[in-house]
Amino acid sequence: MERLTDGVYAFTETIETDDGERAFHPAAVETDRGLLLIDVGLPGQADALGDEIDRAGFEWADVWAVLLTHQDGDHAGSLAAVREETNAVVFAHEGCAPYVDGREEPIKGDGDRYPPVPVDVELVGEETFRTAAGPMRVVYTPGHAPGHISLYLPEEQLLIAGDALTAADGELRGPKPHFTPDVAEAGQSVARLSALNVERVLCFHGGVVAATDDRIAEIGESIEG
Repeated sequence: MERLTDGVYAFTETIETDDGERAFHPAAVETDRGLLLIDVGLPGQADALGDEIDRAGFEWADVWAVLLTHQDGDHAGSLAAVREETNAVVFAHEGCAPYVDGREEPIKGDGDRYPPVPVDVELVGEETFRTAAGPMRVVYTPGHAPGHISLYLPEEQLLIAGDALTAADGELRGPKPHFTPDVAEAGQSVARLSALNVERVLCFHGGVVAATDDRIAEIGESIEG
């Protein structure tokens, strides 16, 4: 667990694979109503997420909502288990919701999907959540997945990118092409992010890295090209 600023926490979930250990980074943001989780991890990772919530000084009873950046199983797979623990309100973009609630099958994976969960509030982009770290704005960033969103906290110059951006060896990078169905659209989304005043980015794959608008713009241009 890493506190990024007052009221914003980056969590770490790890799994062992044939290629070694892989880390995933959901997040949590404090609000007046309680803790808002951003993504929840793979199926079976709810206990690990609960441990990270404990390390941040909270418990399941403090969680009032889950906000999904997109449908992929490593982001939404533990949603049903988390919902059982918390009865949380579930937020997702309207383009993402059908894949989460079972109307559509997720576009990635081997067909063995995670349990469907109803989405209580469908977003369209540009909504703002009031948080302990100031306003947190929903930014529509499709390409890596339908209805993908990122979250921007302007007062902290902090971007929670989901998979719109990744990081490796402390360097900010674009979304992984192999897992990005519409690479051109993903490039346009990164270009949209470059218009924000950002100093740090939390990537679900790669963790927290320093960033500049120029670096984000450079990534967007390389994808579009």
